[in-house]
Amino acid sequence: MRLTDNDFQLFGLPETQAQDRAAIDARWKALQAEVHPDRFAAEGAAAQRVAMQWAMRVNEAYQRLKDPLKRAAYLCELRGAPVQAENNTQMPAAFLMQQMEWREALDEARHEAALEALDDDAAAAEAAALAQAAQLLDERHDAPAAAAQVRALMFIQRFRADIDQRLAALDA
Repeated sequence: MRLTDNDFQLFGLPETQAQDRAAIDARWKALQAEVHPDRFAAEGAAAQRVAMQWAMRVNEAYQRLKDPLKRAAYLCELRGAPVQAENNTQMPAAFLMQQMEWREALDEARHEAALEALDDDAAAAEAAALAQAAQLLDERHDAPAAAAQVRALMFIQRFRADIDQRLAALDA
């Protein structure tokens, strides 16, 4: 392991969107066992500090790799097409229309069933968008198009979080 390794190299994984979550989890546990600061207690404070840095690096990589959206954004960045969500909010007109329809439906939803139906619709759109991002990254090797797909996924995830908030408010 080298600190200059990217997350995939660090975890010994192929640089693809399609990943086995169980393999990511297992590799994280193995890496944590290797670098845990307690293993270096007998070697002194300096060795423990280095181990702590490694443990933090492994955890940081794990957080990116285990989340499909973060992993897709990271792959886009590695391939020279950073997502730049804060600067680039350009979306296709059809996607924006869908967002507007969902927002109106969310505003009008008064019951749990309506909110859950809306969430089901958004979850299906999220799954399709993730599949499209994987295809763009792994098969078509089109990182700029994948970055646009990741930006769309961010919108969908924010919308689903808003639905969750509304559902929580109904329970309160």
